[in-house]
Amino acid sequence: MATKKGMQTVKGLDLKRYMGRWYEIASFPSRFQPKNGANTRATYTLRDDGIVNVLNETWSDGKRGFIEGSAYKADPNSDEAKLKVKFWVPPFLPIFPVVGDYWVLHIDEDYQYALIGQPSLKYLWILCRQPHLDEGIYNMLVEKAKEEGYDVSKLHKTAHTDPPPESQVAPDDTKGIWWFKSLLGK
Repeated sequence: MATKKGMQTVKGLDLKRYMGRWYEIASFPSRFQPKNGANTRATYTLRDDGIVNVLNETWSDGKRGFIEGSAYKADPNSDEAKLKVKFWVPPFLPIFPVVGDYWVLHIDEDYQYALIGQPSLKYLWILCRQPHLDEGIYNMLVEKAKEEGYDVSKLHKTAHTDPPPESQVAPDDTKGIWWFKSLLGK
């Protein structure tokens, strides 16, 4: 259900301030992530050429699943926070590029929490610099998503441990088992 006014994105996003680690607080389930994924997070690093390196990580069945990609402004001349993300799949033998929209719909002035979506309304993420987000702020972001036309009943909160694991704590899923399982809807 698309909105009549069109989706509103952040204007003038400061990419340098946006860089760093973001924890997934909630998201729409997708075939790109394991259903039992926990401690899901993204780490963004700005390169000198303006391209953003993307590292998405999640823990499933005691193993760290991850995929690396890149992001870039969809229109370099626009001040709208509309980016394109590109990943090569499968992650263990990257041959096929997958490109998607990554639109920043809301970010607080301190760059501590954000609402991310895209025009098809199929994907939605609530992100935070910490693994936990105040319930009042969470509810405000859910309302903003609803205003943009999202069916927020699909939102699924992401489990996080305290403290969150570091990458070297769990063995990597080097065979891409989570990726194959995600194709089968598991």
